[in-house]
Amino acid sequence: MSDWPSGYGKRVLDEVDSTLNEASRIAPGLSGPEWILAHRQTTGRGRRGRPWSDPQGNLSATLVMRPQGTPDQAALRSFVAALALFDAAVAVTGRADGLSLKWPNDVLLNGGKLAGILLESTGQGTTVSHLAIGIGVNLSEAPSWGSLEGTALRPVSLLSETGAQVDPETFLTELAASYAHYEDQFVTYGFEPIRLAWLSRAARLGETITARTALSETVGTFETVDDTGNLVLNTAKGRVSIPAADVFF
Repeated sequence: MSDWPSGYGKRVLDEVDSTLNEASRIAPGLSGPEWILAHRQTTGRGRRGRPWSDPQGNLSATLVMRPQGTPDQAALRSFVAALALFDAAVAVTGRADGLSLKWPNDVLLNGGKLAGILLESTGQGTTVSHLAIGIGVNLSEAPSWGSLEGTALRPVSLLSETGAQVDPETFLTELAASYAHYEDQFVTYGFEPIRLAWLSRAARLGETITARTALSETVGTFETVDDTGNLVLNTAKGRVSIPAADVFF
């Protein structure tokens, strides 16, 4: 088992409205990055304000930090967090089989959604005052598929797919250690090694996928992720770079 990473704080709460909300509340007084773990969230949320189902025994956590650089650079930490989640899952199960990363912010296991990442930040202009990286992992129970959008991936849990029984605090320790490793790499060497590591674990690379926004839908071959984190598809109309979308396959 990994040790808790030096320089990172940790607070564990029995219940909170949302670990992302708690991150906003404590951010002004922080002297360094801090992980927040809640055993129960009453109003957890996912991307685009969607509700996040949070059964007991799953991981609900947020890392709040004050990153250097621009908002665009801060946003690349979704890839840092995805790699950390992948490695944490390997650490607690002893296997990488079936794990993959789905652009922009999901971790898959055996083709189903195991974990999600949500970034929120505050600041003005080119300055980020704080960044919150919200993470939810289905450790013991997956939410009901019927409660999700019809096009959503099947939710899965670590327990149901691997038989591994892992409590949230144990998983958080592995996650925090892995995140600290990749954060150091990102700060020292930039996005390129993170990008390449992410692509080596990417779901459906080289296959046909659909990227959908509220206004458009793009179908093409998943070619790569570029140096700004955009999804790059080869389509019937040529090469298309997509900064934000929901991906379906």
